[in-house]
Amino acid sequence: MLDRVIEEWGGHEDLWVFGYGSLIWRPEFDHSERRPARVHGWHRALKMWSRINRGTPQNPGLVFGLLSGGSVQGMVFRIPAADGLEALGRLWLREMPTGVYDPRWLDCITPGGTVRALAFTLSRRSPNFTGELSEARYREIFASATGRYGTSIDYARQTLLELQRHAIHDAALARLVRLAAADLAAAADSDTARSGLSPSGAPSDTCQNLLEKP
Repeated sequence: MLDRVIEEWGGHEDLWVFGYGSLIWRPEFDHSERRPARVHGWHRALKMWSRINRGTPQNPGLVFGLLSGGSVQGMVFRIPAADGLEALGRLWLREMPTGVYDPRWLDCITPGGTVRALAFTLSRRSPNFTGELSEARYREIFASATGRYGTSIDYARQTLLELQRHAIHDAALARLVRLAAADLAAAADSDTARSGLSPSGAPSDTCQNLLEKP
């Protein structure tokens, strides 16, 4: 798939990459420009199993996929043509170690005009697509799944904070993060009660940040 993407890009013009999850806050490639962007026909969803980065084969975590339908706001990154091959190599090592995504060129609407950017989409036919998850299942995963890059809830929270920093609203993600924050606060209260100490009556800074509405 990498060879196909390189051929489609051509290497003669700057390379654009669309980020909708962790690429927004940890791109791991040099870029000369980035812009807010909207893509129609696709939406961000925390519905992709992660068995390495945010979980394990025995206890998979969750990462974002780009599913068909709706629209999504994110960021596009401009990579100079001379650096494009190196950037694609890094992206493939990070995003495609097991070939779980379907790379596509999508039209991204930006304040400076529409650009054609590479995006990593997820097919609903993929074995890594979770299907619909209940709130209870999300809570279980947030409470337990950890991979080489950390926990699923840290990933979700960091993405939400970065989206908010760029004035991008994602109500579904905000609701999931608040659910996890409520569980963390309840667990902290329970631990305090079992210890025999008087609770302070206020959640920790971490829980408070998670509980704050965007």
